[in-house]
Amino acid sequence: MNIDAMARAFKALADPTRLRVLEVLSRGEHCVCEIQRHFEALPQNLLSHHLRVLKEAGLVLAEKRGRWVHYRLNEPRLEALRQSVPRPGPQEREACVCRGVVEAK
Repeated sequence: MNIDAMARAFKALADPTRLRVLEVLSRGEHCVCEIQRHFEALPQNLLSHHLRVLKEAGLVLAEKRGRWVHYRLNEPRLEALRQSVPRPGPQEREACVCRGVVEAK
């Protein structure tokens, strides 16, 4: 996953409502009307906006069936995002330039 795609995905995740949408979808595929039940205080057009942002970031997949759009998590993309976060590893660190300065004093 390239840096721009990672930034878009993390920006999409930086909203509590969108995180709650992902939480709902973690229990399985839902149509928009089922998702809306979890967000009764949120206007439908705003929920649609959040779903669009998640879809554009590649975090959810959408499929139109009749009048309704069904959403589900894009598991491979979410896993790629998880794996893209740098983690400290066992590799050796390069000697810091400041160590030589401190030791010379």
